Amino acid sequence: MSQGNFGVAGLGVMGQNVALNIERNGFQVIAYNRSDENANVMRAKAEGKNFIVTQSIEEFVKKLEPPRRVLLMVTAGKGTDAVIDALTHYLQPGDIIIDGGNSHFPDTNRRAEALHAKGYHFVGCGISGGDEGALWGPSIMPGGNYEAYERIAPVLEKIAAKTKDDGACVTYCGRTSAGHYVKMVHNGIEYGIMQVICEVYDVLRNSLGLSAKEIGEIFQKWTKSQEVGGFLVDITAVCLAKKDDQAKKGHLVDQILDTAGQKGTGKWTAQSALDLGVPIPTLSMSVEARILSGLKPLRVEAAKILDGPEVKIDKKKKDDVVDALYNALHLSMIACYAQGMALIQEASKTYDYGTNYAEVARIWKEGCIIRSKLLDPIKEAFKDQPDLSNLMVHPSFSKIVNDSLPDLRKVVRLAAKTGVPATCLGATLAYIDSYRSEFLPANLLQALRDNFGAHTYKRLDREGVFHSDWNGEGPVTESSGH
Repeated sequence: MSQGNFGVAGLGVMGQNVALNIERNGFQVIAYNRSDENANVMRAKAEGKNFIVTQSIEEFVKKLEPPRRVLLMVTAGKGTDAVIDALTHYLQPGDIIIDGGNSHFPDTNRRAEALHAKGYHFVGCGISGGDEGALWGPSIMPGGNYEAYERIAPVLEKIAAKTKDDGACVTYCGRTSAGHYVKMVHNGIEYGIMQVICEVYDVLRNSLGLSAKEIGEIFQKWTKSQEVGGFLVDITAVCLAKKDDQAKKGHLVDQILDTAGQKGTGKWTAQSALDLGVPIPTLSMSVEARILSGLKPLRVEAAKILDGPEVKIDKKKKDDVVDALYNALHLSMIACYAQGMALIQEASKTYDYGTNYAEVARIWKEGCIIRSKLLDPIKEAFKDQPDLSNLMVHPSFSKIVNDSLPDLRKVVRLAAKTGVPATCLGATLAYIDSYRSEFLPANLLQALRDNFGAHTYKRLDREGVFHSDWNGEGPVTESSGH
């Protein structure tokens, strides 16, 4: 029985690799790219394969078997809208458009609504794994119309990464824009973990005075760990070990300009968290850290004016510091996942996604950038308690948090003492301390707000909403509500 052909529009590196992955798994691929360069590269790579490359939207659509399945691998934003608009001149009701780019979830909602009105199905589909993942097996996060998902699932399940024990790394993430929302938060977690890794590196480099080679050896040991082992720690060890082939001496990482870029998904995660009222300080501060890194000329000038401590830690204490950093990294990674999952939970409730949180953790176990050994216990925690309020309070994580918190304090204190900016390590500590605090100073905050703006407050000892005359002898008055 024919499995039907499958369309891929957009033949950049990711598009080419996804297309080759689909063909290798038994489906004829009809590919489209307007420009000659990418189309010709695809033709060369697809020679001898069950593949047709077109440069005409009309020809592309005509060669697809109805109901058509078209995966868009184009730049998010106006480029996606332009290709969708061109496709709808030739598609028929019932055909499926799958957006595999990093689209902002409100755009996915807008497109889904407009296409549904015309009789088309639309699937917003997050794809993680980079170029290699696209070719050999990414983590795939589709959301939208469930009937459409069922019709593309046979392809997605074939091309997705596979776990040894848990099946293909693809699941239906939920209604409307759930797929792109989950992918956005995946990227937010990725930002957080990467920045925490960089701060651990910075403490080892600047507080302890270790070389890239010595730090690389530490991370190499950590790659075998059941606690912090995973893709990002693995490639950290690789990056630190890389020799500089330009200067013919030293390590490449020492010659890389210290400014980091971003493509927007981390910022969107932080913005959405503010909109939904979900605290994700580690993830949000990772975006701030990238922005600060971009102020290189200003930082160079400020370094001449603003003083910092000239303190180094005795290398004799190296082992103790490395052990503390390991536990701080482990705890901070847990906090990144906890914040991300809490955000997905609130979004699912607010936007009626119907997301299965254990399944999200399961499909992140392989293929994606944030794959790590932690995802198995995270999956099990949400299977055990589907409505778990925060990962850190589950019994399988609360002991780790309690045992590791003293070392996170030690690391943040050490960073402060030596002038190393622990942007996300510090944010993680403040997040955990806030979350575990029965009483926070927001009582004073409410008093201040009522003082200058009559914003009212509630009391611990009685029901109601109150306002006080803070600057005079006036009585406390019960408010009818503001």
